[in-house]
Amino acid sequence: MTHFPPASSAEVASPSPEAPVPVRERALLPDVLRGVALLGILTVNMQDFAGYLEWRQTGLDRVAQVLIDVFANGRFISIFAMLFGWGAYGLYRRHGPALFARRHLLLFVLGTAHHLLLWHGDIIGSYAALALLLPWVTRWSVRGLLGFGAALGGWWVLTGLLAVWGTALDGQSGSLRFTGLPTLTSAMSYADVLASRLRDFGTEYLGSLIYNAPWLLLLFCLGAAAARAEVLTQPQRFGWLFRRLVAFALPLGLGLGVALAYLNTRNDLTAGLLAVPVRMVGGLLGGLGYVGLFGLLLNRGRLGRWCTFAATGRMALTNYLLQSLVMTSVFYPYAGGQWGRWGAAPALALALIVGLAQLPLSRWWLSRHAHGPAEELLRRAVYPRKK
Repeated sequence: MTHFPPASSAEVASPSPEAPVPVRERALLPDVLRGVALLGILTVNMQDFAGYLEWRQTGLDRVAQVLIDVFANGRFISIFAMLFGWGAYGLYRRHGPALFARRHLLLFVLGTAHHLLLWHGDIIGSYAALALLLPWVTRWSVRGLLGFGAALGGWWVLTGLLAVWGTALDGQSGSLRFTGLPTLTSAMSYADVLASRLRDFGTEYLGSLIYNAPWLLLLFCLGAAAARAEVLTQPQRFGWLFRRLVAFALPLGLGLGVALAYLNTRNDLTAGLLAVPVRMVGGLLGGLGYVGLFGLLLNRGRLGRWCTFAATGRMALTNYLLQSLVMTSVFYPYAGGQWGRWGAAPALALALIVGLAQLPLSRWWLSRHAHGPAEELLRRAVYPRKK
């Protein structure tokens, strides 16, 4: 059996404050993965931005929805969450608990503001809040992190499947499925939308955080294990792992993606409940398969144009917030007013246009600045200034 290498001496040393890592020393693979994930997440989020229902898509819209479900839904958000855990683990080990806590508390405030002021689908605040639990496991071994994460994820999936079973026993399986969309009408002003989010903050934002916590912690533990084993920073040592992810995780993820696409053609409650664990398990396996694929491409010197995604990956926070601003400006009733008027196909096309346009914009910005604007503001608030 092949084992992960032991942590380096730098990893097991007590955390001590250091200067931020210079841009020139950044590993390429995490930034490329983060940039690709950012685009993939946008293609999935368009359902929420545009306000269409997956199971009502027909014709070309149905084709677009199937492509999203098979190749994107759950996959890129899994990669993004694992990379968040990877980065949080590294930050704690390099800079210690005080700076770690300050950064993630500020991210939680930023994410909460993003949720309330711009878009109800924020993930920044949830990630930041749960990342505050990571210091409890930073000294665990790779096996310990993987085992703990697997236990949390297995429990979360089991509860989801039990919910499906309970619905069937109660005779509610034929009820209409939930939409998960915000309640918007054409007459709503920005003040109306804001008031709605404030009213539902406890049940929607905090409730979602609690519900998703076990699965997100699984993803964070996977990211922390990758950081401890140096999978993304020393990819040449892990060709064996990347090959196995491509050979086993990727096909299983695609198979569950096909199952998700089928479930998203049905409007009954059972399909809606079952789609949740299918989406997340398939997304995790597919996401791991994508990580393996990009790792192999990097090791073989064949990343090619995929390297351009490193720029958007370095500015992920800025680009994520910008995506919310652009899409709510197009679709929400207080701005462009296109809510509920688009199907999956035009929404997917717009996501690709906006996401790909961020590639040259990010390269242009980084040719003049060391960090994206949101990243720079966060760094100034987090890192102590030299006197």
